[in-house]
Amino acid sequence: MGRRALSIRWLGRVGYEEAWALQRGLHESSEGDHLLLLEHPHVFTYGPRSRPEHLPVAPTAPAKLIRTDRGGDVTYHGPGQLVGYPILSLSGIRQSGFVATSAYVRALEELLIGALEDLGLSDVGRLDRYQGVWKEPTNPLPRKLAALGVRVRRGRTLHGFSLNVDPDLSWFDRIVPCGIRLPVTSLASEGLKATMRDVVDAVAARAADRWGQGGWNRADVAWSRYLIPTRRSALAEKSGGTGLGGNGRSACAGSSGKTADAVSGGDSARKPQWLRVVAHTTPEFRRLRALMRRNELVTVCEEAGCPNIYECWSEGTATFMICGERCTRSCGFCLVDTRRPEPLRAEEPEMVADAVSTMGLSHAVITAVARDDLPDGGADHFVSTIRAVRRKCPGVSVEVLVPDFKGDGKALSAVTEERPDVLNHNLETVARLQRRVRPSAGYARSLALLARAAETGLITKSSLMVGLGESFPEVCEAMADLAGVGCSILTIGQYLQPSSAHLQVERWWEPFEFDRLAEIGHSLGFAHVESSPLTRSSYHAAGAARRAAANGRSARSGSDSPVEWEGRRLESQLSIS
Repeated sequence: MGRRALSIRWLGRVGYEEAWALQRGLHESSEGDHLLLLEHPHVFTYGPRSRPEHLPVAPTAPAKLIRTDRGGDVTYHGPGQLVGYPILSLSGIRQSGFVATSAYVRALEELLIGALEDLGLSDVGRLDRYQGVWKEPTNPLPRKLAALGVRVRRGRTLHGFSLNVDPDLSWFDRIVPCGIRLPVTSLASEGLKATMRDVVDAVAARAADRWGQGGWNRADVAWSRYLIPTRRSALAEKSGGTGLGGNGRSACAGSSGKTADAVSGGDSARKPQWLRVVAHTTPEFRRLRALMRRNELVTVCEEAGCPNIYECWSEGTATFMICGERCTRSCGFCLVDTRRPEPLRAEEPEMVADAVSTMGLSHAVITAVARDDLPDGGADHFVSTIRAVRRKCPGVSVEVLVPDFKGDGKALSAVTEERPDVLNHNLETVARLQRRVRPSAGYARSLALLARAAETGLITKSSLMVGLGESFPEVCEAMADLAGVGCSILTIGQYLQPSSAHLQVERWWEPFEFDRLAEIGHSLGFAHVESSPLTRSSYHAAGAARRAAANGRSARSGSDSPVEWEGRRLESQLSIS
């Protein structure tokens, strides 16, 4: 087996705990090599051997103080500092663990020194007595540019380095950085005019040269935030003030938005033939529809105009939305109502359970709008709904499609402790387009959520939509990232513009391309892949859950995946910026 390909990801600004969860997920579920490059919000971290007198002695707000399991003493991370987390296999080093770790630390130092020299900074090097990278190392009072703190577990690396590009250095005055009473400096303080992007490019190039002998790929979250034109006035005009038609229900948490058949504004005349849906009702479908009318029940399936409603209802699957009908976010692909949310309805969990019972479902999917206005993001409402459904319908399998809870690990834990049969959270699109498609979410945050859920042993699921301007290699990379954090089930479908005020469809993907993505997904180890133009997040949900449970394992991203050669073959199509 040859050297694994290296996946390099620039993730923008990521909370420390989210980045740590993402590292753990890649370390446990992936056999590939990864380099995560990012910035952190203000945070102090310290290891198990840190001395109390080196920690901050004054209140650190807005910074957090977090204990971690890496080597080294206390350090600071914050805006203007490049943080790198390599997750690499050191199995090729035939030495003891200590020697292998020492060699790895030296390799990290050499990589950073080389990158700084490439940027034009001279007289940088290492000190024999201290780890890290230093300016003027032979000077009696050298200045520290980069700190290292690593851990090697089961032959794979965790944690990494931090390089001061242009942070506020006064934060270091609150601690004894790395337990060393020597000055800390930055590239900007040393007169090097380099942007964060310049430094990321230099480090990524050196990493690809050192660790990418088996091939490498790179994906970046956009370097500047996209401006999404406000849609509220246009949508309100179309829907009489609610931002939606009818009673305002929406499938906002579902991948691929709504179908253009179901809402005004989509130019259905431009759609290819394979996206035109033919109604195919069955006796079971007609039975459920009659029950819905008689009992005045509401599902996302009908209100979102899902093209797969006939098939899903015939198979005994339906999707319910909780936490109201108004979302606190305004994603570029979704027709959800974005006015001020109303209070939660205490009776809603029981109403959903009654609906599941009345419809005689075998698999219920529970989703929700994003409720950033609530302290727990609506997590407790998910918990109540899961309990109500299981109490009333003990034989029904329950899948939850959750928002990101703003990265709150405690909120997610409240849901995972209920042990839903499937925990679904949609990545939606590739790294480069995240800020354009869903500006209030985050690529790393979504991956970290899935990693945390998989860590608890749950079957995890995610969804991607295509047609927003992504390239084939970018989709492959997003799939590999999902596999890398142990995601078990993947759905991929065509984005359809719900109104003229939303993001446009950039391209109609052909059916054979969805077939190819399914092949790649299976090769990555997903327990189930649903990939077709009309696939939505809950399509064939019950069957996918059964296959994943029977499979008994998560996806694993390894060295023999065709995503590596597929990405290299189509490398010229990949946008890095």
